[in-house]
Amino acid sequence: MGKIIFYEGSNFQGRSYECSADCHDTYRYFNCCNSIRVMGGHWVGYEKPNYMGYQYVLGRGEYPNFHHWMGFNSCIRSCQMFSPYRGAYRMKIYNRPEMYRHMMEFTDDCPNVCDHFGYHGIYSCNCMEGYWTFYEHPNYRGRQYFLRPGEYRACSEWGCMNPMIGSFRRMRSSLM
Repeated sequence: MGKIIFYEGSNFQGRSYECSADCHDTYRYFNCCNSIRVMGGHWVGYEKPNYMGYQYVLGRGEYPNFHHWMGFNSCIRSCQMFSPYRGAYRMKIYNRPEMYRHMMEFTDDCPNVCDHFGYHGIYSCNCMEGYWTFYEHPNYRGRQYFLRPGEYRACSEWGCMNPMIGSFRRMRSSLM
């Protein structure tokens, strides 16, 4: 059973909202979000309504302020829960849109895309197995992009306008 609690104040203070299912617009429940407790399940929080804007992958635990979930501000306007995954992981990344040109397959985390892939950008990818998170910078820093299994023919399909991805990792249940 998944449950996430949003708090308007830092350190779990102020008005709160408890959620146990996807929510396309949280604005009616709280004005800003400065701390979060994930009591169960695996979640993606979004900066804007309807699952748009910056994405924040949230595993079980406490986030006393927005810096702890690598937030850029105190806006969480929608959230989605995703199922735990315990199978194999496999993804192909490409250096051009439409899954074209240079390709490399991964089954494990990649702390530095340029070092392993040889290119600075991931323009398209095919997530064949498992959930993955792309990060804007090496070593799992910066903006996050959550990817479910499927084909992403352009970086805009995973919510990014810039194909420069610095690192990525598998979303493993044991880490959440």
